[in-house]
Amino acid sequence: MLLYEQIRKNKVKTVFIVTGFVLFVLLVGAAISYVNYGDAIPGLIFTPIFSLFYVGIVIMSSTNIVMKMNRAQEVTSVEEHRFLWHTVENMAMVARIPMPRVFIINDSSPNAFATGLKPEKAAVAVTTGLLERLSREEVEGVIAHEVAHIKNYDVRLSTVTLALVSVIAIMSDIGSRMLFFRSISGGRRDQNQNPIFLIIGLVLLVLAPLIAMLINMAISRNREFLADASGAELTRNPDALASALEKIANVETPVEQASSASAPLYFSDPLKKKVSGLFSTHPDPVERISRLRQM
Repeated sequence: MLLYEQIRKNKVKTVFIVTGFVLFVLLVGAAISYVNYGDAIPGLIFTPIFSLFYVGIVIMSSTNIVMKMNRAQEVTSVEEHRFLWHTVENMAMVARIPMPRVFIINDSSPNAFATGLKPEKAAVAVTTGLLERLSREEVEGVIAHEVAHIKNYDVRLSTVTLALVSVIAIMSDIGSRMLFFRSISGGRRDQNQNPIFLIIGLVLLVLAPLIAMLINMAISRNREFLADASGAELTRNPDALASALEKIANVETPVEQASSASAPLYFSDPLKKKVSGLFSTHPDPVERISRLRQM
């Protein structure tokens, strides 16, 4: 019961966080409009239009770019790597999704990630270090975790939320420049502006990019917990996944090809920054392992 309860709670928590994120984007747009023009309505109208346009552009370019960024080589047939191919195939079958494309990254640091905006166009990449350092059951657990990300549409969610972070950063920059040019050109403040709302708007204008980044990281951490629980459901072997995570977390060497942009996609932090709490894209490995051991 604990396994399914964790899955349910993580899904509910994600809905609340994402809903709050969307409302925050609208609030930032309204604040920028109010600070500059004394009216929040134009911001509430323009923000969703701009956000949909920008998110659409980001969504159009996804899997191939991520794979090239991480220098992943595609495994095109079972003969190239029989064990990896069959493991991905079996986990996809259990999850009832189409088999993802399979990639290998030539790197000694054990790790993996999944990408693709929908199961039909998904891909799983693993490092050579993962295949060399982990047992067959542990590799299966990590693959199950990544397949769970695909099944749960986590990659699409992370792509959209990352795009919204960029939207807020762009809007905040534009809003700040507009306010600056209005002040040096002698533009006067609208007398109908409420001083309290004006102060709130100015604070949001400055802090919005940081708040958006923190919300995005909270979503990323929550989806890692969900993928752990869902992966354990697929293999019925949470101990293997916990053991894999323990081994990967204890490796100090970062994945050389991983960038800060692709880091949230990985099974465990590939940059090995050892940052925890609000500024981490991944939950504390100790907490993840503890949850898995309790299943």
